[in-house]
Amino acid sequence: MIDVIRSEWIKMRSVRSTVWTLVGTVVLMLGFAALAGASNRSMAEGPVPGDAAVGGSLSGGLIAALTMAALGVLMISSEYRTEAIRVSLMAVPRRLTLLSAKIIVFTAVSLVVCLVASAGAIAVGLAIMQPPSVEAADVARSALGSALYLTACGLFGLGLGTLIRHTAGAIVSAIALMLVLPPLTTQLPGAWGATVSDYFTTNAGQLIVSNHANQSLGPWSGFAVYLAWVAVAMLAGAVLMRRRDA
Repeated sequence: MIDVIRSEWIKMRSVRSTVWTLVGTVVLMLGFAALAGASNRSMAEGPVPGDAAVGGSLSGGLIAALTMAALGVLMISSEYRTEAIRVSLMAVPRRLTLLSAKIIVFTAVSLVVCLVASAGAIAVGLAIMQPPSVEAADVARSALGSALYLTACGLFGLGLGTLIRHTAGAIVSAIALMLVLPPLTTQLPGAWGATVSDYFTTNAGQLIVSNHANQSLGPWSGFAVYLAWVAVAMLAGAVLMRRRDA
């Protein structure tokens, strides 16, 4: 297993698109933090509250979630596109071992990069907005929550990429499930509609970033629900990966 993980790490860091996508995620987080900081400071009539400053600093997370999902898709769909997956499966006949190695490598890299990006975004935002006081625990929790959320979005993309095997189709599916459909679910009528909205993908997952609860879930329970969505996509992809030809 260690050799397979090492192989996946080499593949990941040697592909230019991977490096540039990770760099782009960091730049997006820092850039949106600077824009939000400047906007909030110019529009605020008084000092910007600490929690608002921290939340505004992470406003780039919406777009960064899509870049991480796209990276997750490319982690496996690019091999299907170039048919390099045949070589990978010849080297590692146990398909679930190959998929597990991809998950481990992606999770480790994503957590580190997204934690650095989130902490840097908060630092930039706070430097611009200069709130009167900020709790260190809130900063640490928000940075960690953002890193976990972005990593989960990337794993969602990896699951969809494994399931669909087509780069464009998987990315479009990720955009629909993470960005388009979640706000639409808020328009569903009645109590059942509100419940569906609360439990739907990023509606639940983003609670860990904002540290706010909705009508049904708290921050950590919402993140657990989002991980369940990720697990469903990953398990479906794993089952089809074992049954289908390369």
